[in-house]
Amino acid sequence: MMGERRVAQEALFYDFSLDRHVPADHLLRAIDRFVDLSAMREHLRGFYSAIGRPSIDPELMLRMLIVGYCFGIRSERRLCEEVHLNLAYRWFCRLDLEGDVPDHSTFSKNRHGRFRESDLFRQLFEATVRRCIEEGLVGGDGFAVDASLIRAEANRQIYVEGTQGLPADQPRRAVEEYLAVLDDAVFGGATPVEPKRVSPVDPAARYTAAHGGRADFCYSTNYLIDVDNAVIVDVEASTAVRQAEVTAAKRMIERAADHHGLWPRKLIGDTGYGSAGMLAWLVHERGIEPHVPVFDKSARSDGAFERSDFTFDHEDDSYTCPAGKRLRPRNRNFASPRPEADKDGFIRYRARQQDCSGCALKPRCTPILPSRKVTRSIHEGARDLARTLSQEDEWVASRRERKKVEMLFAHLKRIMRLDRLRLRGPNGARDEFHLAAAAQNLRKLAKISLAGQPAMT
Repeated sequence: MMGERRVAQEALFYDFSLDRHVPADHLLRAIDRFVDLSAMREHLRGFYSAIGRPSIDPELMLRMLIVGYCFGIRSERRLCEEVHLNLAYRWFCRLDLEGDVPDHSTFSKNRHGRFRESDLFRQLFEATVRRCIEEGLVGGDGFAVDASLIRAEANRQIYVEGTQGLPADQPRRAVEEYLAVLDDAVFGGATPVEPKRVSPVDPAARYTAAHGGRADFCYSTNYLIDVDNAVIVDVEASTAVRQAEVTAAKRMIERAADHHGLWPRKLIGDTGYGSAGMLAWLVHERGIEPHVPVFDKSARSDGAFERSDFTFDHEDDSYTCPAGKRLRPRNRNFASPRPEADKDGFIRYRARQQDCSGCALKPRCTPILPSRKVTRSIHEGARDLARTLSQEDEWVASRRERKKVEMLFAHLKRIMRLDRLRLRGPNGARDEFHLAAAAQNLRKLAKISLAGQPAMT
């Protein structure tokens, strides 16, 4: 027969264990194995007063933030509600059933205060990198680098013209952060070109449509990953221009060597990292093989001879054209010495006008100008090495491995929901990117441990 629910008298005593109610294969159980925040507490000790009312435990807030970024809970208000209700979240945050969850405003005060002043989130991210190294997930042989645009917390329809300057009544913190990074090579100092539009609430964000969609105010998150297990070795926030992303790549490579002793044999990247200066820095200063397509604009669309049709003679420092004539950096002597290379680092090799005027190949070589000229970078040796590497079999594997960093960006935006920032300013972008990268590394550690498989080598 149909049963009837009877309301029992409330028990006087409860024997309840959070640990028994969290499944053994829950992601947070695996993550908890790799989270040790004792060093973070010591790192923050100098930012707390020795007297007064006890503060909220910073480890609790850090654990809550890890939960939020691991599971795509971007709102701090909602995060507090989820931790209050979810038993697994309480267990991970070391809260019992009666433990109080901090108010959402506490996160804002600490993020813009002692957490930011102490560079805490950078320390947390690097702690996850060290743990990945200890677990054997970082091979250190091949790195891949790339950048992805993340929309800023700024309305694309509210802006001022770049030449007008910011209004005087704008938020003080946003303007202060903007002025602080004007000379930074990954922000204001990346390019002398003034932006056409400036957001009054986040002036450091760059108005761009480089992502292929509608134009928005954006920042760039830059990842340097180890290709063995797609572990994020370093992360850097920058303005959304290519020059800044190249500088960010250099900084990340240097930091990986200084902080973790990682010296990759090869670096994988797209054409944006194939400029002559970047390739020369990799080859000559770092001794890294550039598995990067060369950024080259020597191709001709008018059917004329390209630079590859000219033969370079290293000993004579000259090019030989298809008709057998010489092109030299200079064809006459000047009273005062002139630099051979221009400010962009290119040397122009010119043919003599009398050689070109009577040449039968002139219509195919230089149909408009009276004589032909060919440019050569002062870093052409590094460019030639990159071209040679592109002909080897390993290059094909490197092209496949580069997709791993793109998959991390897809995971960042679709699963972790970081397609738009919630914090404003360069410091806010750094905080969010560091936390997201730390969460991705922790998820990587957890999933490999849950699968019970050894690290790829």
